[in-house]
This record gives sequence, C-alpha cells and structure tokens, in this order.
Amino acid sequence: MLVRGERGVLTKLAWPALLLASCAKAVDPSALPLFLSETGLYADVAGKRIAAGVVAYEPQYPLWSDGATKRRWIRLPEGGAVDAHDPDDWRFPVGTRLWKEFSLGRRVETRYMEKLADGSWRRLVFVWDADESDARLAPEAGLPAVAKSADGAPYDVPSRADCALCHSHGDGVLGFSALQLSDDRDPLAPHASASNPATLTELTRLGLLRDLPADCLEQPPRIDAATPRERAVLGYLHTNCGSCHRADGLLAPLGLVLEARPGEDSSEYESGLRSNDGRHLRPGAPDESLLWARMSTRTPSAQMPPLATHRVDSAALELVGAWIREDLVPTDTRTDFRP
Repeated sequence: MLVRGERGVLTKLAWPALLLASCAKAVDPSALPLFLSETGLYADVAGKRIAAGVVAYEPQYPLWSDGATKRRWIRLPEGGAVDAHDPDDWRFPVGTRLWKEFSLGRRVETRYMEKLADGSWRRLVFVWDADESDARLAPEAGLPAVAKSADGAPYDVPSRADCALCHSHGDGVLGFSALQLSDDRDPLAPHASASNPATLTELTRLGLLRDLPADCLEQPPRIDAATPRERAVLGYLHTNCGSCHRADGLLAPLGLVLEARPGEDSSEYESGLRSNDGRHLRPGAPDESLLWARMSTRTPSAQMPPLATHRVDSAALELVGAWIREDLVPTDTRTDFRP
C-alpha cells in the first residue's frame, strides 16, 4: 500500500495560494442568476417540485460538511450525454447543470455548477431565505455563520474561490463519477445514503452515459482493499482529501497521496494511499499518525480538510483510527475480501 517517492516541502500557508492562483477565473456578474429558482432546478419552487429532466443522485462517499444533510441533482442538455470512456475523467457536455442542497434542520444553501460554452464552469452559491421561499445568490466572497450546526458551531457559506479550490481536477465534477455511482455500494461508507437512484446501470439505461467501459457494469467499480473497513477508509479519504492530495497535483511534493484511481481493470480502483514519510501513518498508533492528528483538530493552521468545516467528523475519525490501530498492523491472515 505504501510506496516511496522524492520528498518535498510546501508551507502550510503556501498551498492554498498556489491552488487559488491555478483556479481563479473571472465571471461576468451581470450574467448571473440572482435566485435559485432561475437556474432550472424547480418546476415549482414554492412546492419544491423538481423540474422534469433533473436527475437525483447520491455518491457513495459523500464529503463531510459539518453534519449537514444533502440532496444532489444533475441535468444534462437535451440529447447530451457524459463522455464516460475514461472512468477516472468523465467529460460533461456544455450546458450541464448540477445542484447540491445543504440542510441543518432547514435548507441553508444550494451550490450550483453550470458548464459554459467555452468549457469553463460557473460555480455559484444560493442562500435560502428564512421561510425557504427561494434562495438568493450569495456574495462572491461567501457568507460566514449563516446558520449553526448541531453543536452550535458556525456554518459558513463558501466563496466562489473556495469552490474552485476543490473542483480543479479534470472536468471539475467530484461526486458524479464511476466510483461514486457504482452499483457495488460500500455499506460502511460514513454518512452515505443506503441507496442511489442514479447508478451506472440506471444512467446507462437512460442514455446519459456514453462509452462507459463494459466491465464497469459487469463488475461494478470498487476500491481494492484488504478489509471492508479499509475499503471505507480509502473511499472517505479519496473524497475528503484526494481532490488536493493527488499524485499529479500541487501538493504532490508533500509526499502524501489520498486519491483512488482505476487500475488496468477499470472496475478495480487501486489503493488511494501513497506516502513517502513514516510520520503520515504509524501502523498501530493513530495518535502518532499525522493523518489522524490533522483530522482530529479544527485549529485553522493544522486542520484537514482546511476549508468549509468547523467540526471534527467523529464517525470518520473513529473509523480511520480503528483502521490505523488494527488493519495496518501486519498479519498473515489478511486477504482480498472481494466475493
């Protein structure tokens, strides 16, 4: 699972600036919708009735967002389909729109992505009115403390630049992918819905995927792991950390890779963990592992993920801690558990 590589140094404060410089893109504010009801999500915003042609989906490894519950939708342009020939790099047609709704007892925000004619993505955030009659376009800089999460921690609406930090790889869509929508759903994935209305099989039936490799349906994508718990851990790290900690990303010099990528068999995702520094993970000792330590704090200079969260994900911390303490200790009895 662990491989060596050249070691590099990047300061704690330098990498967000580098990512921001690589992702920043000017948007003409005069062309922006001012209300969520103008984006095409609802046929009836007052009744919260979703428009025809909008497809709901649930990724199997959701991003931690301080305990907010979420709903997600996608709409492709008429006659359009996702180019799915590369399971690691789906390409979306111009006119694709995606929405992600966040709720903390009530709707708080809905994030919106739209692929423009020049191939770039418009990323906007809409904040719901107190009566949930509609959601208004948030300022470009975001909004702090628009609500409170379960333990009273402030809930912030991200800036457009914050959104661009994570949505910077490939075609910029994270939760709508071959691994996330696999028919072979991980039952141990933290915070995941038990079902997904838009599996690879269903999307193929609807004609929304083009050139998906046949083995992704015959043997649905899953992360190759030695134990069920390890599979869930690697999936969680792939979603919550892998968009920045990539082998080909700006953080590669840190020597820690947490993404999962398909191997020669496109349905088999290889281990999403690579490290060249023994301090990142100490088998048997979570409290001596930097990965676990960064997950367990919300001190701004040390926490991971660094953005959009004020609360530690206790369920994931417990899962990752048990994996480091038990699964990473060498044993002769570990085998591939794929049935």
